[in-house]
Amino acid sequence: MRNVTIGQYLPTGSTVHRLDPRAKLAMVSLLIFGAVISTSLVGLVVALAAVLAGLALARIPLRYALQGVRPALPFLILLALLQVFTIPQNDVGVVIWRWWLLTVTVTDLLAAALTLLRFVVLILGISLFSFATNTTELTHGTEHLLRPLQKLGLPAHEFALAMTIAVRFVPLLALEAERIAKAQASRGADFGRGPGSIVQRTLRMLPLLVPLFITALRRADTLVMAMEARCYMGGQGRTHLIHLRARRADAFALLVVLLLVTVLLGATWLKADARLWNWMS
Repeated sequence: MRNVTIGQYLPTGSTVHRLDPRAKLAMVSLLIFGAVISTSLVGLVVALAAVLAGLALARIPLRYALQGVRPALPFLILLALLQVFTIPQNDVGVVIWRWWLLTVTVTDLLAAALTLLRFVVLILGISLFSFATNTTELTHGTEHLLRPLQKLGLPAHEFALAMTIAVRFVPLLALEAERIAKAQASRGADFGRGPGSIVQRTLRMLPLLVPLFITALRRADTLVMAMEARCYMGGQGRTHLIHLRARRADAFALLVVLLLVTVLLGATWLKADARLWNWMS
């Protein structure tokens, strides 16, 4: 549970927390778009610095935010190794190490670093959005952004509610998985120890999936009954108690993220990595 940061809300009362949820949704969407599209290591370094600055502005401890990266490290390391050893298009340029069919070049290492950095930026950026946005703000922000699409038949309220429930179920399911793992460990289950037993621990985590899946269905059924007991009938005909109003701070924050995405795309288009490498060499 302590290693899952996506879905957690930390009410620090910072400037980031007071931003309009619509602006925060737009900013995290732009950040995801820019990080996925960009193929520049320089641009992603700038994006990482911007996300770290956002964490500091939101008064989120960096050590706590980095805990969200730890569970993904085995997956990220595997992706980096695939980039280094299995993509022949990267085997060009200066050769650092060669053995039989395996070749490691500077291009391989840059591709691996690009993959790792992209995922770190995505995880920290989404975690920052989660830290600074509670469930109510997320629901109202999503619904307000999708409201113009109601004329096309899109149920904006139901979609926003489903997305909010899905996001907020992440820490609950992580807590439930930890509870099940402790219960099985108390009955003699061995999940493996030490840095060299990642595969062993992964295989022994598989028995957790069945009870976790059953628990998720039970929670969903309980939630449905609770909503029906409160006469929930969807968003049609509902009035709104909260009306969102944008401020200058929201426009300024959105402008900063737009500039960041421009830097990401501009660094890719201008081939900033190659220019920097040529300058250094």
